[in-house]
Amino acid sequence: MIWLAPDGIVAALAVGAAVTWGLGWRGAALLLAFFVSGSALTALATGRGARRTARQVIANGGVAAVAAVLGSWAVAAGALAAAAADTWATEGGAFSRLPPRLITTWAPVARGVSGGVSVLGTVGGVAGAVGMAVLARFLAPVRPGPGVALIAGAGIAGMLADSALGATIQGVYECAACGARWERGDAACHEPLRRVRGWRWVDNDAVNLAATLVGAGAVLVGR
Repeated sequence: MIWLAPDGIVAALAVGAAVTWGLGWRGAALLLAFFVSGSALTALATGRGARRTARQVIANGGVAAVAAVLGSWAVAAGALAAAAADTWATEGGAFSRLPPRLITTWAPVARGVSGGVSVLGTVGGVAGAVGMAVLARFLAPVRPGPGVALIAGAGIAGMLADSALGATIQGVYECAACGARWERGDAACHEPLRRVRGWRWVDNDAVNLAATLVGAGAVLVGR
């Protein structure tokens, strides 16, 4: 599996098994749609793709797996819509000709900075949420399935939460020698990195997990 690291394969099999056990082939199809579309967009945006680790797999699919085991199609769909919206927004924003802006202050930021948003990225995120919502409605095991507006709205809420958390509490580290910024304190650079904002234990995977929790919670509140 070229889109997964070795530990990512194990995690993906576990998440897939949980979703399939709880929601059957329909749940597996919805999960696969998220994984394939997100991985393909990452490959298109970067030119090489990304081999997702177990932490990344669980951050994006763990909430949906728990919801599936508990038998909640709508909640699992909301979590996956949030994961898709965030992924589509990130990769879609890579094609924007305008620099992103920090969602909290609207100040221009460099590409890839946590909390940065762009029009093109936001449109991509909305498209990802709507696409997952339409598919969830079509695949729903019970008719009528969860409303498209509810699932799409949950996905968009998760995407916005991801950006807000990325701009406020996600840890960001800076190299004193060259000024390069990283989202991990152990990244290699010229000098030891110092944390310039955010909480040390909040990394991108934690923010992604929180975004899927927001998507799942939005469905519970909106039902």
